[in-house]
Amino acid sequence: MPPRGAWLRAAAAVLALCAGAFAAAQDRVFDERRLSEKALIDALGPRSPATPADPALGRTRGFRPASPQATPSPDAPRRASILVTFVVDSAELTPRAKAALDVVARAMQSPQLADRAFTVEGHADPRGSEAYNLALSGARAASVVAYLVSAHGVAEGRLGAVGMGSSRLMNTRDPTAAENRRVTLVAR
Repeated sequence: MPPRGAWLRAAAAVLALCAGAFAAAQDRVFDERRLSEKALIDALGPRSPATPADPALGRTRGFRPASPQATPSPDAPRRASILVTFVVDSAELTPRAKAALDVVARAMQSPQLADRAFTVEGHADPRGSEAYNLALSGARAASVVAYLVSAHGVAEGRLGAVGMGSSRLMNTRDPTAAENRRVTLVAR
């Protein structure tokens, strides 16, 4: 039997991976070619207050059927993952990525999101070392922030960049899949 400390470290690592996978699964994913301001505003804007039960459904004596997905709490951060492409093995944005970020900037400057701050999370697939992927994903997130600030005048104070490396794979069946190389916007 392994020593208790090793078992606890292994259990903590498994829990961290599960939490990362759960958070990634909760992200709304947008392909950079089919991105719209409205979809981003809906994904990142304030949650609308809960609506009362539909009177057409009748009374249920307090029974509420479970929904297929848990409803996030109103205080939970709003997240949207965007499949932004970069030049291979660099943080350089492609023209298609810049076009997608143009849409992101317009959404950020909309009245619904104008008072919100955002963290830009960079993600990488696990092909490189952990340290390399962490640095690359951080550089990619910083590249997105720099583009939004310089090209669109989004206030730098509203944006933060953080690299997540390959810690939150969206597609665990295919670790090198494109959706694992993404940028996630988190409304703060």
